[in-house]
Amino acid sequence: MNLFDQFAPTALLNTPIILLAMLFPWLLMPAPTPQWKHNRLQTFQNWLFSAFTKQLLLPLNTPAHKWAFMFTSLLAFLLTVNLLGLLPYTFTPTTQLSINLGVSCPLWLMTVLVGLRNQLTLSLAHFLPEGTPTPLIPALILIETISLFIRPLALGVRLTANLTAGHLLIHLVSSAVPVILFFSPAASMLTFMVLTLLMTLEIMVATIQAYVFVLLLSLYLQENT
Repeated sequence: MNLFDQFAPTALLNTPIILLAMLFPWLLMPAPTPQWKHNRLQTFQNWLFSAFTKQLLLPLNTPAHKWAFMFTSLLAFLLTVNLLGLLPYTFTPTTQLSINLGVSCPLWLMTVLVGLRNQLTLSLAHFLPEGTPTPLIPALILIETISLFIRPLALGVRLTANLTAGHLLIHLVSSAVPVILFFSPAASMLTFMVLTLLMTLEIMVATIQAYVFVLLLSLYLQENT
């Protein structure tokens, strides 16, 4: 099997696997119940989302607080998809650049439109800081425009590159364990320990990248509110 075959989306019964992989995480979310007492999963979920929402909205202005539900839902989706992609025989949609760009571009555009609608002058002032020398005005406007439009690309590429690199490392190390076992069991055991540590590191990367993705979007929103 090719090394990059694990990133190729396939179909099952004429149904794209990528659609199932994106819809399945929502089935794992506990449904709200009218009961006063929740189980441990719902209690942990409520605590996690409450702590994340407080930490995320701390530096934001009051008009940006209406985005809290969308940011929390996005974090839950990315976190679940990233972690489920570490299981064997699963497909990770967030390793596809098209999926990540399809998520980052509309959300980034929404933050820009919010700034243009609420504070048009301040949003346009970011392209030309005060006190800029006259000969540097065209070049500075061009640089600021490029840096603005490269933001959604950076969001998608960052998430794709980190998850893809982790999956490739796990695939390479796990393929070496049975091969080394016939030559040196001790070396194979050492490689397996490295694989375990790498798996733990990849779980941390999947969690951190989901948080960084939402955090950067909130910072973009902070500039425009």
